[in-house]
Amino acid sequence: MFVLTPPVSNRDHCQGAPSSKVTLVKYGDYQCFNCGLLHTVVKTLQQQFSNQLCFVFRHFPLTDIHPHAQHAAEAALAAAKQGKFWQMHDCLFQNQGALGNGYLVEYAVMQGLEVNQFLQDIAHDVHVERIQQDVVSGIKSGVSKTPTFFINGVRYGGECEGTALSAEIAKQIEQL
Repeated sequence: MFVLTPPVSNRDHCQGAPSSKVTLVKYGDYQCFNCGLLHTVVKTLQQQFSNQLCFVFRHFPLTDIHPHAQHAAEAALAAAKQGKFWQMHDCLFQNQGALGNGYLVEYAVMQGLEVNQFLQDIAHDVHVERIQQDVVSGIKSGVSKTPTFFINGVRYGGECEGTALSAEIAKQIEQL
């Protein structure tokens, strides 16, 4: 059994109350096709379980096979610095086929970001260490591929599709 290391904290990007009955953590890569498919599944789960679910995203760019994943993660964190992490997060998953640097700037403009600050953050690798911390935490937690989910701090080993994830979250809610 793999346990989430470190546990969810205020350093994480969360949607939903940290005091929710269930915390769903996803280690993901913005260029990963399966992560993109499951992005919509997570959105559905958030609607289904609303105030009982806290969703956390941690970065795990697989740079060996996804050449744009690292810069996409940096773009999400540069947006976070301006209070728009989740908007950029959604935009990146909705545009997985277009994650080159020029597109990232377009997305920054679309999100209403201060583009000069965004570009400075990317150019000066401001968020690289934070992404690396997520990768190290993933490795310590037994993550080797994306997407990988943790439910209430324990790695989820079931099918990564809506029905199975929904059933597991419902089970966790019933047990609490």
